[in-house]
Amino acid sequence: MEYFEVLLQVLFWGLYAGCIYILLATGLNLIFGVMKVVNFAHGEFLMIGAYITASLFALLNYNPYVLILLSMLVLMGIGTMIERFCFRPILGTGKLNEIFISLGLIYVLQNAAALVWTDEWRSIQSPYASITIPVGPLNVPLDYFIIIGFTAALLIGLYIFLKRSPIGRAIRATSQNRRGAMLVGINVERMDMISFGIGSAFAAAGGTLWVVSGQVFNPYMGSMPALKAFAIIILGGLGSIPGAIIGGIIYGIAENGAAFFLGGPWKDTISFIVLIVVLIIRPVGLFGEASE
Repeated sequence: MEYFEVLLQVLFWGLYAGCIYILLATGLNLIFGVMKVVNFAHGEFLMIGAYITASLFALLNYNPYVLILLSMLVLMGIGTMIERFCFRPILGTGKLNEIFISLGLIYVLQNAAALVWTDEWRSIQSPYASITIPVGPLNVPLDYFIIIGFTAALLIGLYIFLKRSPIGRAIRATSQNRRGAMLVGINVERMDMISFGIGSAFAAAGGTLWVVSGQVFNPYMGSMPALKAFAIIILGGLGSIPGAIIGGIIYGIAENGAAFFLGGPWKDTISFIVLIVVLIIRPVGLFGEASE
C-alpha cells in the first residue's frame, strides 16, 4: 500500500506540473507550426502572465482562477504587438535573425519586469490552498484538480477552435502550406498575428497556474520553463500539439518522480535524459514525421 501511495503521489505531482509545461509548449508549438519562428523569449510570456495575475490579485482580490482570463487577454495583446513589430519585419530573413530577436526580447522583458515589479521573489496563495480531496490513501490538493481541469478545458477549446472555426481552419492551412494559403486568399500575416497572440495567451495561462500552485517567481524565472518547453516540443515532434501534450505529461511525471526518488538536483536533469533517450531511438520525436 505504501508503494502504491508513493506512485499515486508522484503521478498527481507530475500531472499538475505537466499541465504548466503543456500550456507553454502548446503555445510555442502553435507559433512554430504557423510561422516557423523559434521564439526563445516564450518563457518570459509565462513570467509576465504570472506577474499580471499576481498584480490583479493584489489590486482586486478576486479569485486568481478568474483573473487568468484577464491575464491571457493582456498577453494576447502583448504577443500580437511583439509579432507585428519584432518578428514580422525579419520573417524569412534567416533563423539567425529570429534567434537574436528572441534573445534580445528575453533581456528587454526581464529588465522591464524588474523595473516595474522589482526582482524580488514573490508568491501568492490560492484561495483553495487548505482544501484537499481524498483519493485512495492520499489527500490531493483541490488546486491540482482545478489546474488539470482548466488545462484540459483550454486544450479542448483550442482543438474545437482550430477544427471548426473559419479562422482556425485558416491557421491550419497556413501551417500546412503557407504559399498555398496565400494563393487561396488567406491573409497569412493575420494568421501569424492571431497564432502568436494565442500562443502568448497560453503562456500566460501557464504563468497563472504556476503562481496559483504556490510556486515562487521573479523576472528571471522564465528561462528554465522555456528551455523545457523547447525540449518537450522536440520530444513530441515539432509542430505536433498532441506531441506537446504527451511530452508535457512525460516531463512532469519524470522530473517529479526523479525529485522524489533521487533528490531535488535530479529534477531538471532527468527530463533531458528522457529527451536524449527518445531522440536516439526516434530522432523526429514521438509524433514527428520523418522528412522525405
